[in-house]
Amino acid sequence: MQKNKRIWWIALGLIIILGYGIWEAFNQPSIEDLPGDFKEVAFVRNEQNKGGIIRVYAVTVGDPANAKYDACADLFPTNDFGSLTKIYFFDKNRPFPTTLQIDPPHYDGSQYEAIMILKRTGKEDGK
Repeated sequence: MQKNKRIWWIALGLIIILGYGIWEAFNQPSIEDLPGDFKEVAFVRNEQNKGGIIRVYAVTVGDPANAKYDACADLFPTNDFGSLTKIYFFDKNRPFPTTLQIDPPHYDGSQYEAIMILKRTGKEDGK
């Protein structure tokens, strides 16, 4: 009887740990959860698998005065060894690009004006 009780306690502990892990996996913050009414509207990534990965994002901002730009940029992915993630923020109430090019300039600067540009890079040595 004592051994049976012990197995149930171990099973209950494992179920709680597994449940917490699943809950954490499905409840990660996204840019929509941050102040500023962020929305990703365009994305492009280089096709090569050798060398650094380059990602370019266009994000609209509904409330530029209260937007947390750095917190938003921190949620975008980066990789080690020379990767670059560049995020262009545009006012939602003004024209913004819906497509981007991998080569600079990434969008038509005569039509669209970014209100903030942030870059995130990966670690060079992988540490």
